[in-house]
This record gives sequence, structure tokens and C-alpha cells, in this order.
Amino acid sequence: MSVVARFEIRYLQILDPQGNVVAPLPEFAHAPQRLVALYRWMVLMRAYDAKAIALQRTGQINTFASLLGHEAVNTGVASAMDKDDVFLMTYRENGVQLMRGVTLKELFLYWGGDERGSDYAGPRGDFAICITIAAHAAHAVGAAYAMKLRREPRAAVCALGDGATSKGDFYEAINAAGAWKLPVVFALTNNQWAISVPRAKQSAAQTLAQKAIAAGIECLQVDGNDVIAVRHAMDEALERARSGGGPTLIEMLTYRLSDHTTADDATRYRNPDEVAEAWKRDPIVRLRTYLTAAGAWNKAAEDALLKDCNEQVQAAAQAYLDTPPPTAKQMFDHLYAQLPAVLHKQRAAALGDD
Repeated sequence: MSVVARFEIRYLQILDPQGNVVAPLPEFAHAPQRLVALYRWMVLMRAYDAKAIALQRTGQINTFASLLGHEAVNTGVASAMDKDDVFLMTYRENGVQLMRGVTLKELFLYWGGDERGSDYAGPRGDFAICITIAAHAAHAVGAAYAMKLRREPRAAVCALGDGATSKGDFYEAINAAGAWKLPVVFALTNNQWAISVPRAKQSAAQTLAQKAIAAGIECLQVDGNDVIAVRHAMDEALERARSGGGPTLIEMLTYRLSDHTTADDATRYRNPDEVAEAWKRDPIVRLRTYLTAAGAWNKAAEDALLKDCNEQVQAAAQAYLDTPPPTAKQMFDHLYAQLPAVLHKQRAAALGDD
């Protein structure tokens, strides 16, 4: 019996959990100020996350999906994207949205059940949050196919979780992306848990990255708590996509430090020792340690940043709370470009005009 093909999965880590450089720094990371900018975004994301949970616990927004522990993934993905790229997301990429121009107030509106929060002031071409697991992977393929047909030098970025790789939508999407050599990057966050189902019970595959091999597309695994590694991998994948080199799947290893959502209680199925161990790989602490050692950060800068982030988040939360709630009129006026005749009577009744 002969061997017809061999495959391997590459792994990328540049900063280890102690903040030490363990691989050559990519060009963008040579300038400390560029890394400081990434760090600032990560801290703002965590401040936003904490405030959103506080609002939910006090009944001022609805169920919220925390991004705690995913700050390096969000920041690395967003910082590599161009404004003309298109982002397709799940519910745990609010950090990417922030960096692409969605406002804090808009995010609070969305989680408060107000769809005006999906009418972004910034990235008008980005898709809305997709709650249905993996459904947006096919949407990403459609967007990327349109880009290829139009010969546009841009890419679609599809953010997924590990649980999504168990869905048929995912397999269909990567198969089509590979067969048609589309400009799409699948940014796969492996946070070890699909709600209460651990990674080990989701798939017998040694890595999730290797699922892309069957689709004939580039793939690699990176340390998702290392923002430099995530950004570097995304830079290369997006350059490949925009230049006609086809799709890439990047598996980013991290950990969900929070409950799945505020409707979940992860203490019912997770070992607290496992969570404590995961906190030792905190992506924010890792980058701060490196920046401090490099002389690019200090306590005064940290205190000023925390104060600024807290003020931004508090102001946005208050602006959200001060926003009058939507009326019944909106579900008629913003669902269709032209309201069907059959709904005119319902609209009049809802508004008390009959």
C-alpha cells in the first residue's frame, strides 16, 4: 500500500503566557505603539463586557454573550481587516464590531432588544449578528463569491466557534469556498466549550483546523490568547484571499472564561480548577507584561486607560438607557422596503389608526 498524500497542521505562537517572545516578531509588532493601540482596544472590550453583564443582571438589557477571554481573538481579527472587507459574526465578536466602527451605544441597544442597534453607524457592509450556529458560514461564501465575480480586492471574514464546526452548514461552506477558491477567511475561535459540551466530545479530530484539509483550503492553528499571533495569521490569510490565493481557516485556541451567556451557569459542568488554569493565560495580562518589560507601558498609563475606558462605557450605557424604546411602528416600517398591502391594516391597528 502506498501513501498518496501527507498533511500537517502548523501552530503559531509569538508571545508565551508569561509575555516572552518565543518566535520572530512580525513587522507590525516591531513598533511598540502599534501594540499599545491593540492593548487599549482589549482593555476597552473588557470594560464593555463587565458593564454589559452588570446591565443584564439588573434587568436593563437582555441575555448577553460575554467575550471575556476572547479579547486577543477579537482584536487580532479586527486589526488585520480593511474597511472594505466584510465581517460575518456570531454573538461573541462585539470587540471586532467596536474596532470596525460600531458604537458602544449601538451594542447596548442590540442586547437590549432594540434592532436599531443593528443599524450600524460605521461598517455598513458588515452583516448583523447571527444567532443560528454556523448559518452565516454559507452567507460568507455568498459574499466572497460576489467579490470574486466582481474582481474586487477584498475579503469576507467569517467568525465561528468550535461548536459550529459540528454543523453541516460549516462543512458545506468550506467545501464551496475551497472548490471555488473564494476570498474568505474562516476565523475559528476554539474556546473549548459549545455551551456545556466540551471540545473532546464535539469531535474526534485531533485539531479543528484539519477539517479544512478535506476542503482543500489552507489552515493553521494559533494561540488565541496571543494577539500578535492572531493578527499575523490574519494578515497573511487576508493577503492571500485578496490576491486570489483562496480561502484560509485559522483555528484560534483560547478559553471561554465566562458562562456561555448570562442564561447559563457554567459551574454546573466545568471544573473550577480548569477555569483557574485558563486565567493564567489571560490575553490582556500577557500583552501588558510584554509591553511593560519593553518599556512601552507603566502603571500611570494603565490607570489612565482604565479611567478612560470606564468613562466611555458608562457614557454609552447611559445614552442607551436614555434612548426612548422603539414603537410598534418600527416592525412594519423597517421589515420591508415596501410594506405589502396585506399588512397595512395590521399596521393601522397596531398604531391605533383604525
